[in-house]
Amino acid sequence: MKFGYFTLTDNPPAYGPNRRDPNQFLLEVVEECVEAEAMGYHSAWVPEHHFGRFGVLPSPTMFLANVAVRTKRLKLGPATVVLPINHPLRMVEEFNLLDLLSNGRAVFSAGRGYDQGEYTPFGADFADSRAVFDEQMAYMMAAWRQSPFEFHGRYYSTPEPRTIVPRPVQQPHPEVYVACFSKPSIELAARLRVNTIFAPFAAAMLFGSVQEAARESKRMAREAGHPDPQVMCSYFVSVAHGRDEADRARERLLHYLHSILPVFPSDRRTAPPHIAYFVDIVERLRAMTPDQVSDRSIVTGDVEHCIEVLKRCEEGGISEVILYFNFGELGHRDTLAAMERFAREVMPHFAERTGPVEAR
Repeated sequence: MKFGYFTLTDNPPAYGPNRRDPNQFLLEVVEECVEAEAMGYHSAWVPEHHFGRFGVLPSPTMFLANVAVRTKRLKLGPATVVLPINHPLRMVEEFNLLDLLSNGRAVFSAGRGYDQGEYTPFGADFADSRAVFDEQMAYMMAAWRQSPFEFHGRYYSTPEPRTIVPRPVQQPHPEVYVACFSKPSIELAARLRVNTIFAPFAAAMLFGSVQEAARESKRMAREAGHPDPQVMCSYFVSVAHGRDEADRARERLLHYLHSILPVFPSDRRTAPPHIAYFVDIVERLRAMTPDQVSDRSIVTGDVEHCIEVLKRCEEGGISEVILYFNFGELGHRDTLAAMERFAREVMPHFAERTGPVEAR
């Protein structure tokens, strides 16, 4: 099992005077990505968020192109593109270009998002986001798998054959993942023969555990003709030396979760039916206490416990876990120290650890 660096660049208004300067924050994340490669991580994943309501990184492709210049081996992916506020043809072009500039290291991941405040300024319809997203994904896979391609849909049409340039280094396209917070998203990934990525908390709500979600995802994919589906998951992580340190990590996670609740749909009367499950998530998070923060959300505890939790992921069919270190106001120096601790003390216990790169 492989490991990646992951951040959502969380910096919500609820952090108050402790909010970071967004410009400095993003420059620090660049350094964390570069150091992730030096420490032996397989990949780096960054978000798409707008207007500072949650995170501060609006363009994962531009950001990852910068990281590509500074690294040699690190896979580069978004977690995730908020696809309904983007044009699918533009996304194909941008990720082809990222793949070319990084010499075949781009990965594509998309989801629908959950913040209506990120839809409205772009003229996107939050209420119709599922249908739009499904068609966008079908459009992108047609554009990647056919050259020239044409597409006839309800929301997007390219009626005359078009050839997209540049072509990606990885043929016929970079690895593709659908971020799955619901069963219809898993079904979509299976139909399109692409991969899936889960957040363990949401997976546990849907299937009981992220391992069971992985098994169900692979079953659906194979039934749809995808013989080797990959399943990833994201995890908050803090390798702790002592119970007090683990307790502080849980409290920090709860502070983070409570701080971002305003961006989630929370009113059953106004939430679109296809995203109403987020209301359940909000209700559970709002009532959660630190002692209820479990392995379903965060990997924390001593080294042996962290290894045990992640071994269960590996045994459940997870191919890669992307690790969120800098959640809840963790500073840059502490983030680098946490990344180094994990790489030194946990990563060697897994077979597919990627060795550090040679000095540049």
